[in-house]
Amino acid sequence: MANWNDPQPTRTGFGASPSLTGGATRATYDQGLRRYMLSIYNYMASGVLLSGIVALTFAISGAAEAVLATPLRWIIVLAPLGFVMAMSFGVNRMRTSTIQALFWGFSVAMGLSLSSIFFVYTGPSIASTFFATAAAFAGLSLVGYTTKKDLSAMGSFLIMGVWGLLAAMIINMIWPSQGLGLAISLLGVLIFAGLTAYDTQRLKEQYQYVAGSDFAGKAVVMGALSLYLDFINMFQFLLQFMGDRR
Repeated sequence: MANWNDPQPTRTGFGASPSLTGGATRATYDQGLRRYMLSIYNYMASGVLLSGIVALTFAISGAAEAVLATPLRWIIVLAPLGFVMAMSFGVNRMRTSTIQALFWGFSVAMGLSLSSIFFVYTGPSIASTFFATAAAFAGLSLVGYTTKKDLSAMGSFLIMGVWGLLAAMIINMIWPSQGLGLAISLLGVLIFAGLTAYDTQRLKEQYQYVAGSDFAGKAVVMGALSLYLDFINMFQFLLQFMGDRR
């Protein structure tokens, strides 16, 4: 989601052919790009799957209900943010293996945090919302991957929208309003839907700057983290619309 590593802030425009040197061909570049993007999607999907398994197991075991009723719930709620901050600010100093380990730790922590939805919404509605989110994510990511239009301006606007969304959520926590809550949910879905397309394009464009470098492995994991956050936030906001409460 965040532009954590923009190696070329003065780009010439999306869609321009990257410089291919050292005898590289367009075919080998495209093949490398596909492997790069597939690695990102595999990491992202594996992280979402791990979070889902942890959330369901934690909820079914009864441990979630017991732990979330204590002050320890704040550790569970804030732990994912801690992992994101550690990865974002430490990516240039850490080894690839450390970034990978933090990503899996983040996925587990996010699963623990998500376990609370099983006490609010019915299982079938959670499942249907998840598959609806997956279908929407796939379509939006495909748009971001194939479009020739530069989405960077839209991405900057949407990132500003995330901060506005956070402010509105804090206000709604202090002075609860059903109307504001619905507006937040709607805006949340739209913002993270747009960020899915933007982040996909950004990651595709980034490949030409990290290909063959030592940073490539880190870029894959950080790219997966960006798409994971887009997916899981879109899922949670959409669940407020589609989910049947217990």
